[in-house]
Amino acid sequence: MDETVSLMLEHFTPEDSALDDSEFHKQIRAQSQGAVNTSNDKEFTLAEIRNVVESMNSKKAPGEDGITGEIFKQAFETFPKYITASYNGCLRKGVFPKRWKRAKLIPIVKPGKEQCEEVTKFRPIILLNIEVKILEKLLITRINYWAYSTKFLNNNQYGFTPQRSTIDAAMAIKNIVDEGLNAGEVIILVSLDIQNAFDAAWWPNILKSLQDCGCPKNLFYLVKRYLNQRSAILSTNSIKKERIISIGCSGGSCCGPGLWNIQYNSLLKLNTHTRTRTHTHTHTHDLRSPTVGM
Repeated sequence: MDETVSLMLEHFTPEDSALDDSEFHKQIRAQSQGAVNTSNDKEFTLAEIRNVVESMNSKKAPGEDGITGEIFKQAFETFPKYITASYNGCLRKGVFPKRWKRAKLIPIVKPGKEQCEEVTKFRPIILLNIEVKILEKLLITRINYWAYSTKFLNNNQYGFTPQRSTIDAAMAIKNIVDEGLNAGEVIILVSLDIQNAFDAAWWPNILKSLQDCGCPKNLFYLVKRYLNQRSAILSTNSIKKERIISIGCSGGSCCGPGLWNIQYNSLLKLNTHTRTRTHTHTHTHDLRSPTVGM
């Protein structure tokens, strides 16, 4: 059982090694460590935090500390200024408490895989403490504001994007195909399905992309600390294993989708043939990048 738990934890938490870097990846890794000279964003307001707290689903399973959304909401109503000051202290000092960076993994058997003996039969459910989810949501809301206000995010990004859906992505492809057919052109469509995409989100590229979009300095350094020394815990009745995470965006996090869009945006900005267009549609279990050439 000890070996089984260790194997499962290793499978669920892939490792990023600088030894595998190409010259391009070495450049990105070095650039991500550069200093950021943008201005600081303003501190979180009490009303801003209250809106996030109230938006949290009270019925969600709690993280490692066992504090539910309902408990935290009551705590916020009792100590609103104290909790607001705590989150602003994190923002001001660029500190993400270590205990908030621990994720609890719950393996769930995928439908139809009950008889499979491979570790791939499981899909991990990731449980985070409610207090970290609130800070994540505050953080990614601010980052998304800057990304959209500076028009950093490519217009062909349809996943995790406000006012857009699968239907919009499908209609965009349909319009491209109709345009090509009407012009008598040959159309080639390539669909890239990225397996375990969130687990492969590369932290240096996320940080480099945040630098490129002009992310405020205090938000950038809070993300940088957030992506440092994270850990995952997998346990049974008698065994508890913990492993450091060095890559990926936690599927149970509020930051995951937004940070994925930030780092994935570079693909949409590649210089391609004038008649080649790239679109993306993503959701939590399926990340696809259709590339259409005419």
